[in-house]
Amino acid sequence: MNHNDHPLSEVPDHARKGFWSMAVVLFGFTFFTSTLWAGGSLGLAFSFGELMLVIVLGNLLLGTYAATLAYIGCKSGLHTVLMGRFCFGEWGSKLSDVILAFTQIGWYAWGTATVAIILVETTALPEPMEVGLMVLFGFAFCITAMIGYRGLDWLSRVAVPVMLLFILFTLFIGIGDAGGPGGLLGQDPRTEMDFHAALTIVIGTFVGGATLATNWTRFARTPRIAVIATLAAFVLGNGLMVLTGALGALIYHEADIVHVMLAQGFVTITVLMLLLNIWSTQDNTIYNFGVAGCNLLRTQRRRLVTVLGAAIGTALAVAGMHDYLVPFLILLGTFIPPLGGVIVADFWLRHRGQYPRLGSARLPRFHWPGLLAYAAGSAAAYYAPVVPPLLGVIVATAAYALLMAPASPAAWRPRQGSAD
Repeated sequence: MNHNDHPLSEVPDHARKGFWSMAVVLFGFTFFTSTLWAGGSLGLAFSFGELMLVIVLGNLLLGTYAATLAYIGCKSGLHTVLMGRFCFGEWGSKLSDVILAFTQIGWYAWGTATVAIILVETTALPEPMEVGLMVLFGFAFCITAMIGYRGLDWLSRVAVPVMLLFILFTLFIGIGDAGGPGGLLGQDPRTEMDFHAALTIVIGTFVGGATLATNWTRFARTPRIAVIATLAAFVLGNGLMVLTGALGALIYHEADIVHVMLAQGFVTITVLMLLLNIWSTQDNTIYNFGVAGCNLLRTQRRRLVTVLGAAIGTALAVAGMHDYLVPFLILLGTFIPPLGGVIVADFWLRHRGQYPRLGSARLPRFHWPGLLAYAAGSAAAYYAPVVPPLLGVIVATAAYALLMAPASPAAWRPRQGSAD
């Protein structure tokens, strides 16, 4: 495989991967500790029955959205930001580059800071060492991302099974501490949260990742592999993480998952598992930034862009961005889904399920129907009284179809040949 992982072109057939490779990388991505914290905020606000409804519905919506984009990624061999060239234009696509790069660098900052804080808290290290640990892990996490898909695959094959066993064991202990299933059903919420805000948090935990799942599904050998692996990772994998965090909060009345695990008596194992878990997502996250950055800067130097992203994420971690996780999730759940809605509408309505070759397509600098549809979807999500992420996708898709309707048939598809 090309060590650059084809950041500015379609993935060729010889570089395609099978189901298990695809699934383990995607599970490694969705097994993210931040989702445990987000789940913890839900566990304090809902009874068990309400909690399960939020988690199941939220992750089904998230998984459907991710799988739709995964299909397009495999079919085209392109990642999300390259698809943005078709629906937003050659220069207009820089909008999606910036938005998606920001989401990933925000997650990277949060994960980097979290590891340092957990180590200081659980090992009695001096608090001033937090900054040094942030710098250390901020650059260490990007090593496997610099290797590329192979590096992500290697680490995920170790991290995913170990983390899965740890999660299941933690759930088992927690249910026992609650007095079994009956005691779990009898737990009462301690805080209040609107149902629609809760859905937005569930979707927001990984809607940025779902939008960028094409970075890996473009490597899938068949669309079937891409869709099944994505549904498994985003419905089951992400759902399990949200559930673990939520039940920990419901049982122990503590939203901080580290405190929950420490209350169960697992100190050393908690630190090691969280470190492995965060690493397996951090490298995916900074890999996403590198791909988006390559398209933004129109450069093949993915490794250099990846290191620069790690430096920015580390700086944000030191600056304290990790204190704003829930507002960050709500922001993602509002402004990211409309982006995917425009991509889906453009692929099916304008291109009839088949992009032309990117290298020979004649693209405008700005494709205004796509940009205006994204603005409409974002505005709808921002002011939505119910389920903003879902409404944002629906409005963006519908707006794109309406804006393209008056165009002549010849204007619907990019022409082949060199751009002016």
